This record gives sequence, C-alpha cells and structure tokens, in this order.
Amino acid sequence: MTSETSRLPATAHISSPGKPRRTGRLGSGLGTALLWLGTVLFVLPFLFTVVTSLRTAADVARAPLGIPHSFTLKNFSDAFHQIHYGPSTLNTLLITGLSCVCITVLGSLAGYPLARITAGWSTAVYRLFILGTSIPVFVVVAPLYLLMRDMNLLDTYAGVVFIYTAINLPLAVFFYTSFIRAIPVDLEEAAALDGCGAFRTFFVVVLPLLRPVTSTLLTFVALQVWNDLLVPLVFLQDPGKRTVMVNAYSFIDPHTVQPTTLFPAALLGVLPLLVIFVFFQRQVVAGMSAGAVK
Repeated sequence: MTSETSRLPATAHISSPGKPRRTGRLGSGLGTALLWLGTVLFVLPFLFTVVTSLRTAADVARAPLGIPHSFTLKNFSDAFHQIHYGPSTLNTLLITGLSCVCITVLGSLAGYPLARITAGWSTAVYRLFILGTSIPVFVVVAPLYLLMRDMNLLDTYAGVVFIYTAINLPLAVFFYTSFIRAIPVDLEEAAALDGCGAFRTFFVVVLPLLRPVTSTLLTFVALQVWNDLLVPLVFLQDPGKRTVMVNAYSFIDPHTVQPTTLFPAALLGVLPLLVIFVFFQRQVVAGMSAGAVK
C-alpha cells in the first residue's frame, strides 16, 4: 500500500503538464486571428465595391474613401440598360453552358482510354495534352482567328464554344485521367463479365464515379469562361452576341474611370454566376469532398 500510494503523485505530475496546453491555446488563437484577418481582407474590397456602386457621383468625388452620405440605385439601373444586361447575360449563360458540356463529355471520353491503355502511344498522347495546358491563349489568338475565318465561324456562338473547348480540353483530360487511374479496375472487369462493352462500361460504371472530379472541373471552367474577356471580344463582332463581361468592359475609358458606372456593371456581371454557386454550393462541395479520399 505504501509503495502504491508513493507512485500516485509522480504519475499525476507526469500526466498533467501545463505548458503544452498553453502553447496549444496560443496557436489556436493565432490561427483564428489569421483566419479573421484573411476574411476581412477578402471581404473589404467587395464591400467597398458595393458601397461605391450605391453612392452618387458627387459623393464619391468629394470623398472617395470617406463615409458615404447619400445612396442611390440609379447607378445600377443605368448600368442595366447600358450594358444590355438581359441579352448579354443570356449569351454568357449559353456560351458557358455549352462549353462546360463539351469539355466534360470530350474530356471524360478521352481520359478513360488514356488512363487504361498502357501502350506507348497513349503515354505520348497524354503528354501532348499536358503540354497544351502550358500554352497561353494569347499565343494562339491570331491562328485561331484565321481558322475561324476560313471555317465561317467568326461572330458565331459555335466558334466561341469550340475555342473554349480546345483551350480547356487539356486540363479536363489531365483531371479525368488522373482520377480514373485511381478507380479500381475490378469494377470494369466485373462489368465485362456481365457482358458490358467498353462504351457501356464507361457510361454505366465509370461515368457515375466521375462526379467529384466533374464538379471540381466545372467550377474552374465556369469561372474562367464567364469572366473571360479576350475570346468574346475578338471573335464576336455583333454587339447583340457579346457577353456581359465584354459589355461591362465598355465602361472603361482609357483616360477617365467613373466608379459609379464601372462598379455597378461589374457587380451585375458576376451576379448570375454568384447566384448559381449559392444555390449549388452543396452539390459542388459534396462533389469535391467525395473525391478527397480517392
């Protein structure tokens, strides 16, 4: 009994150190502070844009960074009419939706054989696609313009969709090939034993498993296509076919910039995409998290 009781204080002393707990609390507090700081730095520019869009031109001229004294919705109504918001938004939705569908279908169909075929030519083709991800669009604008002209696809939605598909297809092939390589081949072998061919195995077995990588890819592609300015500005000459970002760009004057007209146009341009991601954020996050383990 004496020996057992003599060990208790030493055991209690060893099992309850105080300094590591203080260090953990300090690290947690520092991480929380950095998180709040990053959130504030991210939100402040957006709040400044919204507040400036609601101010009058005279109020902004008097104190650009000061406290606003008057608010108005006239800036948004003027921008709404000047950028032809309704038709330009429909044009952007059409181009973005068709581009996402083409990129997803072609990328998955190309990534599946490149992930399963181990021949030398498949590795060469895969590396060629990877090389395409390093080519900026500015380098190929002139050849693409001549190609679209010869194919009579200038100033057409189809031409712009083809360009976006060609630009983003290497990235889609990289995403799908890397993801399909992590899928067990046993699933496809079991489907083959049940009599499924290559195409049926892909559409019935493999394609449903690609939902996580597809949501990640569509998030990236939709943001890039929606916010792009170069391709629709060069390849769409008809003002009725221009996208919302191109029409918002028309507010930028090389000599003077009026925030009360530019900021509302920019906010209206990103509003539909923001609404889409708000409504589908659960599906996007679920798709990304579902592919985290794989």
